[in-house]
Amino acid sequence: MSTHYDGTEEERRALDCFIKLMRASNSVGHQMDEHLTDWGLTSSQFGILEAIYHLGPMHQKQLGQKLLKSGGNISVVVDHLEERGLVRRQRMESDRRFVSVHLTDEGESLIEELMPEHVGTIVERMSALDADEQEELSRLCKKLGRGAGSEPSER
Repeated sequence: MSTHYDGTEEERRALDCFIKLMRASNSVGHQMDEHLTDWGLTSSQFGILEAIYHLGPMHQKQLGQKLLKSGGNISVVVDHLEERGLVRRQRMESDRRFVSVHLTDEGESLIEELMPEHVGTIVERMSALDADEQEELSRLCKKLGRGAGSEPSER
């Protein structure tokens, strides 16, 4: 094991696994961030554009839940996307407290142009694993994300 922590075997194994998971995530995330920077986007901005493109307009709270971001963070990110003309906010007629976020034509064009290249970058990065390894990693990440001991359900 690569950790130097002086704990039990269980602690060292878990810590070693966690460190490798975080390093792999940071490495892949950094490459994706560089790719998105070429398009003038942050990963949070891309996440909002992609979510709305594929799932339709959403309330800011829904976006935050979907992207695991705080409401304040989502507001700031949506502000920047709105300033660029990529999204627009719209108050619900039935309940003026709720604001939904919609893609503009410019936002839709950007995400349609960006997605094939973005997916290609992901496919290239994930090619370090063969198809079976990618499926196993997906299964394990889902299981880990749902909590130890829980049975992953199909998405």
